[in-house]
Amino acid sequence: MAVEEDGLFALPARDSPPPAEAVRADAPLAVRMRPRTLAEVVGHAQLLRVGAPLRRLAEGGDTASVLLFGPPGTGKTTLARLLADVGSRHFVALSALSSGVKELRDVMNDARHRRDRQNRQTVLFIDEVHRFSKTQQDALLGAVEDGLVLLVAATTENPSFSVVAPLLSRLLVLQLQPLTEDDVRELLRRAVKDERGLDGAVTLSPEAEDALVRLAAGDARSALTALEASAGGVTDTGGTVIDLSSVERAVAETTVRYDRQGDQHHDTVSAFIKSIRGSDPDAALHYLARMLVAGEDPRFIARRLVVHASEDVGLADPTALQAAVAAAQTVQLIGMPEARLALAQATVHLAMAPKSNTVIVGIDEAMADVRAGAVGEIPAHLRYSRYAGARERGHGVGYRYPHRTPEGVLEQQYPPDDLVGKDYYRPTQRGGERVLHERLSNLRRAVRGEER
Repeated sequence: MAVEEDGLFALPARDSPPPAEAVRADAPLAVRMRPRTLAEVVGHAQLLRVGAPLRRLAEGGDTASVLLFGPPGTGKTTLARLLADVGSRHFVALSALSSGVKELRDVMNDARHRRDRQNRQTVLFIDEVHRFSKTQQDALLGAVEDGLVLLVAATTENPSFSVVAPLLSRLLVLQLQPLTEDDVRELLRRAVKDERGLDGAVTLSPEAEDALVRLAAGDARSALTALEASAGGVTDTGGTVIDLSSVERAVAETTVRYDRQGDQHHDTVSAFIKSIRGSDPDAALHYLARMLVAGEDPRFIARRLVVHASEDVGLADPTALQAAVAAAQTVQLIGMPEARLALAQATVHLAMAPKSNTVIVGIDEAMADVRAGAVGEIPAHLRYSRYAGARERGHGVGYRYPHRTPEGVLEQQYPPDDLVGKDYYRPTQRGGERVLHERLSNLRRAVRGEER
């Protein structure tokens, strides 16, 4: 291991990145094509424009610690290494998957020696920082606050949920978006021609290029990995052209970008429910497919359908809840992959059903009133009366039994005094509620003794 002398201590130059030219020729294509300068970075124009915080950091004009937040394959590690190349900064990389508080303390001690003995700043790159526990994240606070290290943290999870607030407040959060199709296309063409990449050994047909761009879904690493696999299949057979069939043989199926606790999970479920609410069965089936292909728990999807049946369809189609519950039971009884049919059937049913949110509006208004103290005394004639002494207290006295009337409905007060005349359920004129709207008007007049 190489050693750096600082005058009093012999410090191991651990984890420093090798220069670009030292990357092994047999390294993965994505590693060989990693940008060596800001000029080679593709995408993220907003973050790298002149005067932008990330560009100022990379040019040595700023010393703020940053959190790079974005999906895989958008260049978080690359940008961190470029930040370390400024001046005489020392680069240390830790992974939250394999490092703990002890490793963090060792890095801080080394950083303090380098600062005090060599006037050299340490760039600490922590990948997957969301996997650090609260204690581990708290251990970074002092070093970041004092500028002992320039922390460059990376996460694929929304930092608002995954990074503790004290640490988050000390970081400049920069969100990296997935690369555009044009960005991925530029990367592929560069990798085909560059001597670090395929060095012109193969050519890429337009159809194959389109397929690789689509399969990458904005992920540079995925695009280059698929390109390398496709090229390997071609050269092994003595060919020089990567065509569509070459890509299809090398890459059987795109990997759906999805995490079951993070943004992709929440965003996809949100789009799924909003598509059903918006009566678009085609979009709803698309998002259902994305969840199923990505391995989402079908029981979770079924629960969302059951909730949605009452929340957004309600009594406009009373069979919607039955369909959703049946789908949930099918998931439990049969499981995947067959249960996808029941989930799809319930999804289409709910999407095409007439919509009404009167059920959720009604119960939420009623609960809000109760929480606000609008409860009142239960009318005495409605109280339980089947115990000794109840009648003497007035319980049940004066109660009128509706079934003794031909209509089955009679005038009688049911709510507390303060809530007489309060309407919580207000049916729409859509679907089955059109009939309920007229019936409820008649019922209220009869029960409240109102004239027609």
